[in-house]
Amino acid sequence: MGVFAYHVIFGAYGFWLPNDPRGSWSVFVASWELVRFGKATTTEARRSLAGAAHDAQFRREAKQALRYPPVEFTGRQALSVGRGFAQARTEGGYRIHACSILPEHVHLVIGRSERTVGRIMGHLKARATQRLSAEGLRPSDRLPVWGHRGWKVFLWTSADVRRSIAYVEANPEREGKRRQRWSFVEPYEK
Repeated sequence: MGVFAYHVIFGAYGFWLPNDPRGSWSVFVASWELVRFGKATTTEARRSLAGAAHDAQFRREAKQALRYPPVEFTGRQALSVGRGFAQARTEGGYRIHACSILPEHVHLVIGRSERTVGRIMGHLKARATQRLSAEGLRPSDRLPVWGHRGWKVFLWTSADVRRSIAYVEANPEREGKRRQRWSFVEPYEK
């Protein structure tokens, strides 16, 4: 039958580094500033590695070596990012079934589309960045807002979609925040 939806995760600049000790999907470290912290920590894991034990101090030191300061969204910036996502949703006709915008990363569940999931992610990032700029909330006009690429999980069954929606909706609570409700999110009906 094909893919039902996608669970996408993308980080603000500096969120998940290619040599993160918990693993990454990167195959090389392109930044000279980060090379001294080790080679890419490629993993084939199909589950979240965010909770895996690791040397948090080592990771903080690596983030301090980045060319630019890591981006961390304030509440006002998260609202602006949401308005950008709403614009992209309208333009692309996407069905967004869940969304959590956290200080360092974003989770969405997006229904199958004619566009590739990578293109959808690029569209969402672009409109969010434009909205941050238009509202005078972009962290810096010349520095990156988002990390490169992101993670895409293909959801093959209705049960996968419902499980991912529940995960995304509960995600803010894992960081001690309230659940989020976004006007551009539409219920999943299958």
